[in-house]
Amino acid sequence: MNEKPEINENSKQDQLEQFRVDDTNKKLTTNQGLKVSEDGLSLTAGKRGPTLMEDFHFREKITHFDHERIPERVVHARGTAAHGIFELYESMKPYTKAKFLQDPNVKTPVFVRFSTVVGFRGSADTVRDVRGFATKFYTEEGNYDLVANNMPVFFIQDGIKFPDIVHAIKPEPHNEIPQASAAHDTFWDFVANNQESAHQVMWLMSDRAIPRSFRMMQGFGIHAFRFVNEQGKAHFVKFHWVPKLGVHSLVWDEAQKIAGKNPDFNRQDLFDAIEMGNFPEYELGVQIIEEKDEFSFDFDILDSTKLWPEEDVPLKIIGKLTLNRNVDNFFAETEQVAFHPGHVVPGIDFTNDPLLQGRLFSYTDTQLIRLGGPNFHEIPINKPVCPFHNNQRDGYHRQTINKGRVAYHNNSMAANTPAPATEEEGGFAHYQEKVEGSIIRDRSESFNDHFSQPKLFWNSMSPHEKQHIIDAFSFEVGRVKDKSVRQQVVDMFANVDLAMAKAVANNIGVTPPAAEGSSVTKASPALSQENTVKTQLGRKIAVILYNGFQDTEVKEILQGLNLAGVAYEIVSDKQGFVTGKNKVDLQVDHTFTTTHPVLYDAVYIVGGSNVDEAFYKNANEFVQETYKHYKAIGATADGIEWLEKNEMIDTPGVVEGNGKPFLEAFIEAIAAHRHWDRKIV
Repeated sequence: MNEKPEINENSKQDQLEQFRVDDTNKKLTTNQGLKVSEDGLSLTAGKRGPTLMEDFHFREKITHFDHERIPERVVHARGTAAHGIFELYESMKPYTKAKFLQDPNVKTPVFVRFSTVVGFRGSADTVRDVRGFATKFYTEEGNYDLVANNMPVFFIQDGIKFPDIVHAIKPEPHNEIPQASAAHDTFWDFVANNQESAHQVMWLMSDRAIPRSFRMMQGFGIHAFRFVNEQGKAHFVKFHWVPKLGVHSLVWDEAQKIAGKNPDFNRQDLFDAIEMGNFPEYELGVQIIEEKDEFSFDFDILDSTKLWPEEDVPLKIIGKLTLNRNVDNFFAETEQVAFHPGHVVPGIDFTNDPLLQGRLFSYTDTQLIRLGGPNFHEIPINKPVCPFHNNQRDGYHRQTINKGRVAYHNNSMAANTPAPATEEEGGFAHYQEKVEGSIIRDRSESFNDHFSQPKLFWNSMSPHEKQHIIDAFSFEVGRVKDKSVRQQVVDMFANVDLAMAKAVANNIGVTPPAAEGSSVTKASPALSQENTVKTQLGRKIAVILYNGFQDTEVKEILQGLNLAGVAYEIVSDKQGFVTGKNKVDLQVDHTFTTTHPVLYDAVYIVGGSNVDEAFYKNANEFVQETYKHYKAIGATADGIEWLEKNEMIDTPGVVEGNGKPFLEAFIEAIAAHRHWDRKIV
């Protein structure tokens, strides 16, 4: 039987609806449906006697509680997720027969999980780390998982070394310190002795490792995959997610402070944006290489420590992802979702990338222990929206009730069903690549160049981005206690750039290297965040008000900011309302003690009449902190006094004035993200 399910953008939500439960206004029952009359007292022998074993309600409740946790992911443990849809811009039929990439009129439901890699579930969002960007497409041909990171390369070239890099970067085993950080001896010892990691480390030391928001973060499939069309012709392909809001980052001092002020900063940012209807959008891009050109580049296209420069292999934008619904239950959806790069559909296939090959085994293996057995595909969030039929049976948490006596193939008692589908019927057929060779443990010499692309990355950075990389190396390697390891790292990265290595050496107390190893002069402008989209959309600012403020003007400014897509929160010295000169009341969202300037993209300071000393001090600190992080500052009316006293007038990104000219200039300053030409003393 050839089933052709009708799948649309609502198919996954319709499927999940049967599993959603609303307990509001319901009577309390046990898991067996028995109504209970008391939920705060155990059954005892008398008022002061022992608890009785027959208290089945207590036993059920405490036993369930004792088993509520499952093993966290070894990596990517801390994450957040959302539902959405994927829309295709143009058919990719010339390249792939994957059905969800054929018809621009079809909207495919998706589930996306963002994550940090190293930290435990309870770590902070804004640590310096790689970020995960995993997307599950619920297609009519089955689930397709695009398991991406926010950096296009990885630390290692072969999956057999994955346990080593994770062991090295995780907290050290003798004291489980430090949490969610690479700033320790074992990680940098690994780097210095596994120099294929150089390229990824350059990205890790860059601003890419501390994204402003998941909404402003790229995603890269890392590996070379294959597109295969209906004629059986294959192309190499790499996948990219490109955020419509541009690619933007925090500064390191800001990231560290946010980790203390709001460790859920990125998680909350995504949740709040979706709740407000500011749906995050990303465009899907592909880089495509014909098979005949596999060896036409100065790098091996199957090496996961290498990217394909967009100047050499153009990025073709083919569709858009929109995240439009938050999860209903974090555990049931975000924590239980299971991704796997081996979850593919016809038209998408693998390559001989040795890191990808290792991942194809590892992901299923880890789900078995984390989710309790082989039936994790039946958990609602993981369940395909298309029918699935096979002879797999039993196991922990089996949900389906499979009728009949036959659970094997071949058979005659069930007319040899479920039967394999031909390729014409949609059956997956592996690409028939010709492979031959001796059984060896070796790697192609084309994988041996570890420093040309890190140099390309360095050459592509703007001056302030380069300085941030030097500062990051100085902080991270500077925390290494073993001086020999510090020296090895500096000597290694002299192969990327001598001036950079010398600057780091001087900062961390080791001998500056004398010779440089790379002579690459090529740059890729696409790698610099300075060349990204700049927009005020999706930004959040703090508005500092005191009683007696110029309410008529302020209301007009705030309305203009909202119309421009800028969210704001009112900050003052007390909760409640702040009242303007014309008796207009505005609700205070935060006081100076419940928020902090690092949690905003900009500040608009108005003040008010006759501010007291405490308010002036707090507001002044707010403005100074914003200024030193290169963010936009706007001031009207009494707020201009703060700028004058801090000597900020006529400095980059600082706007003062009134009316429409002020509003337009302030919006432009917010859109710039940072004002790096500002002089910070």
